Amino acid sequence: MNPSSQPRRAQPLEVTEWLNTDHPIELDSLVGKVVVIYAFQMLCPGCVMHGLPQAAKVSRLYPKDEVQVIGLHSVFEHHDVMTVPALKTFVSEYSYNFPIAVDKPADVGPTPITMSNYAMRGTPTVILIDKAGSLRFQRFGQLTDMQIGSYIGRLLTESGSDHQDLSTTGSESDTDGCTSEGCKA
Repeated sequence: MNPSSQPRRAQPLEVTEWLNTDHPIELDSLVGKVVVIYAFQMLCPGCVMHGLPQAAKVSRLYPKDEVQVIGLHSVFEHHDVMTVPALKTFVSEYSYNFPIAVDKPADVGPTPITMSNYAMRGTPTVILIDKAGSLRFQRFGQLTDMQIGSYIGRLLTESGSDHQDLSTTGSESDTDGCTSEGCKA
């Protein structure tokens, strides 16, 4: 997301199933919290080695009434092996306890609906939504723990229309992740 652009309302998540929650989560119900979404695939090296462990750390570090972490399993390749039963086993094996949504497959093409709606380039992708429900930051690839902590901290201290710049450092092309052309770790 271009940091100089005005924040826009975060689009709803198009989901077929939720793990680690008793009820579906609507982003509108999270207004008042900072929402951190980690889009991932089970077979993405950058997701497994960095993105998901970071999501778990963020989930443990911040109070649940201030920050909501959501995993978004967005499968755009290897559909036959990245099934919901496999995801459930994966989540259990790694002891991830934050809510995880299964991105709804598109009627046409390999890219799931939420991934397409947010124009994600691949996985891992981190999305930050502010307390007002506006999309404030989106980045394909990895962020350091200090970067994500800084961005979340800034969003937590905002009030009303006081929007701080969440500009990135470094080049997105230097990040690890998976695209339709393959994975880079």
